[in-house]
Amino acid sequence: MGSSLYEDIKQVAQGWRWSRRPLTPRSAEPFQDEPERKEFPTGWARTPAGKAAREFVHRVIMKPIYFNEVSPTIEGVDNLDRVAAPVIFVSNHSSHLDAGLIMSSLPVKWRRKTATGAAADYFFDTWWKSLATGLVYNAFPIDRGGKGQSIPTARRLLNGGWNLLVFPEGTRTPDGWMQRFRHGTARMCVEYGVPVVPIGITGSYAAMPKGSSWPKGGRPPVLVRFGEAVRPQPGETHNEFSRRMTQAVSQLMDEDRTTWWESLKRASKGETPPPTGPQGPKWLRVWEGSKSPARRGPKRAWKR
Repeated sequence: MGSSLYEDIKQVAQGWRWSRRPLTPRSAEPFQDEPERKEFPTGWARTPAGKAAREFVHRVIMKPIYFNEVSPTIEGVDNLDRVAAPVIFVSNHSSHLDAGLIMSSLPVKWRRKTATGAAADYFFDTWWKSLATGLVYNAFPIDRGGKGQSIPTARRLLNGGWNLLVFPEGTRTPDGWMQRFRHGTARMCVEYGVPVVPIGITGSYAAMPKGSSWPKGGRPPVLVRFGEAVRPQPGETHNEFSRRMTQAVSQLMDEDRTTWWESLKRASKGETPPPTGPQGPKWLRVWEGSKSPARRGPKRAWKR
């Protein structure tokens, strides 16, 4: 009896589904509509208490960490003096450093009124990441599946006078070069007449590429450059405005290859190099995309 019971239990254990994965393949299951995903609430992060806590975190924790692990240079912040909120900050996306560096670089009056779009499937997949992302970056979830579930939240924020920080590429670059901009941001700008403030970041891929959990040693240089606001023109389509957004970010990144004046002349002639990088094998693109910008600041009188 005991032996028979033991064999029965052993057989059940061998066939038991220890994980939650179904036995039936998804392709063989009857079709079912995907359940509607509820958006993680982030309104609490924009309350007075949330703003105060976030400003404390940025001043005491986040900014010291960022500025200790990398050598950031911030340029063009004065361009914000010539534009009125709300605006949409648009940047290339190379690293997890990007959002924190931008938020830390913004003047306090802009940072306190800026919300960041973050991938729902990455930053809002667990409760603890949702809370941390919502607090530190004043983030709201963006659905990268193309279903537009995040658009109502973005519209509410714009209507409430909030600025948005968006990475139109949708994900970090795999090789250091800028990818194609998705058109959701351009649609909102054209629909609401909201200006875009372009931001070009160079060096963050070299400092902390995709797959890394911490910046490289040696405080690698990173440059964050704010450009002049770009406004939708009457009758302009979202495709046309998206191209101008891409051009504005590309011009900012081109300043590292030449100078501000040379990049301006190349842009006026339509000769700004494409931000998509050189054609060739992946190793070549990664090699070229991993180059750091030149270090800024006064030269030392001695060398280590």
